[in-house]
Amino acid sequence: MLITDTHCHLDFPELSEQLAETLTACTEQGVHRIIIPSISPKNWQSVLALSSLAIAHESPNLYSALGIHPWFLNDAKQSDDSYSIKALDKLLTLNRSQVVAVGEAGIDGKIALEQDNMPDQIDVFEQQLQLAVNHDLPIIVHHRRSHPEVLSCIKQYRVPRGGIIHAFSGSYQQATQYIDLGFKLGIGATITYERAQKTIKAVRRLPLESLVLETDAPAMPLSGFQGEPNHPKQLSNVLAALSAIREETEAEIAYQTERNVDQVFFSG
Repeated sequence: MLITDTHCHLDFPELSEQLAETLTACTEQGVHRIIIPSISPKNWQSVLALSSLAIAHESPNLYSALGIHPWFLNDAKQSDDSYSIKALDKLLTLNRSQVVAVGEAGIDGKIALEQDNMPDQIDVFEQQLQLAVNHDLPIIVHHRRSHPEVLSCIKQYRVPRGGIIHAFSGSYQQATQYIDLGFKLGIGATITYERAQKTIKAVRRLPLESLVLETDAPAMPLSGFQGEPNHPKQLSNVLAALSAIREETEAEIAYQTERNVDQVFFSG
């Protein structure tokens, strides 16, 4: 079975400093593609460098996403109080063959409370949604305590290629709103925790055509691995957990989620 990690920060030192070993371990677990989202202008080039590597044929294929994460707005702040949207626009144009999405972008309600920057978060997210429209790309969306705001922005911009709601943790009703807007849901470590019953129950009911697999490595370790850096090889355990929840075979889920990944990232 072949599976794709649709969200892995492979350029972070926990993974990049042992890149060959990391990719070998992924291959052994059937992970044949990895989408690497960026978080700010500071790592756009490192993400692009990874996706441009001449990787040996037995290793996973690597693809970039470029964006500004709501946690790192200060990294994107310009001297004129604008953000690095023009630079992002230019990079998306120049690297179209490597870049498969805009992101990681979105809105984080917890950070908004701490930094009093919800208007700026919304503004930067909306500008990235417009870039996704302009470049005919999907968008990878971060959310935390922000479903109403994220949904409002997505409804306004209607990205033709849709995208992924990264690390989905919400109700069935929230999930169906995203799906109705053309988005798929990133399923990762959350479903391995018994306490996440709201999300587990939602994922059990949702159409398989709406789901993709992810790890968010090196963040978001699976249950039983708390305190350790997450690893993209753990995607096989996410697959197993999803199979147990949905009572579909791992092979069935792998086959359909691969088709879902193709539809989002590789159908343009």
